[in-house]
Amino acid sequence: MNVVTDPAALQVTTEDIEYRNFGGEPLLARLYRPQGAGPFPAVVGVHGGAWTSGDRNNNQAIDAALAAAGVVVLALDFRLAPKVPYPAGIEDVNFGTRWLKAHASEFGSRADWVGMVASSSGAHQALLSTLRPHDPRYAAADPKLANVDAQVPYFVACWPISDPLARYRMAVERKNERLMQAHRDFFGSEDAMSEGNPQLLLDRGESASLPSLLVLQGTKDNNVTPDMADRFSAAWRARGGRVLLETFPDQPHTFVTQDPASAASLRAIELIKAFVLRRGL
Repeated sequence: MNVVTDPAALQVTTEDIEYRNFGGEPLLARLYRPQGAGPFPAVVGVHGGAWTSGDRNNNQAIDAALAAAGVVVLALDFRLAPKVPYPAGIEDVNFGTRWLKAHASEFGSRADWVGMVASSSGAHQALLSTLRPHDPRYAAADPKLANVDAQVPYFVACWPISDPLARYRMAVERKNERLMQAHRDFFGSEDAMSEGNPQLLLDRGESASLPSLLVLQGTKDNNVTPDMADRFSAAWRARGGRVLLETFPDQPHTFVTQDPASAASLRAIELIKAFVLRRGL
């Protein structure tokens, strides 16, 4: 365990812990824990990487800033494609959410104060877990979590892949082989991209859990269709959910993790902190 110190912020401890195990293979998460009496809000952090890469350290700039402001953060590793395709990663995110809720009091938080902060393809997976918290494909049975569900009261979606089918078709049109292959590795088919699709889930009128939502989106993001964040926010709002959409002129995909010290990134981090500290209220 190491201690992160900042004279202008709370003292934070970080450690890697095992939150789940498959046949002797652990899934790790990085726990950021602010020191103090609490209770603190808590979030599950879910990284991007086109469903095929990345780890719990991807969003360290966001996670560390949240923790220093007084937020418990559990940044997850989860199973990746092509080794394990849809919906395995979402099952891990769902499990990790329930795990943090079950252990929240041990970390100075409360189960009803646990939310989500997720980016890119991680936001896609976390959105599905949040919209369908009781879906048996995602909510793996575990006797220790029998009375805990994956519903959360607030969610921060950073440059989310909210419509993977539209994004796949954009990749095909642009002949982006890397993204095309990542979609195939994770979903396997366009039918799966349609079924496991937050945008189309809302458009179809499926029953859904709708927490308070903050969406952050750069206007020069070549990884999403130009209207993706607008359409998703409108669909969320049309279903009766509360949503705040913040756009960042001229910013690319993953701009916060690319350049955490830029003016746009600092603004984004402040918006995330304020939203989480008030728990989306």
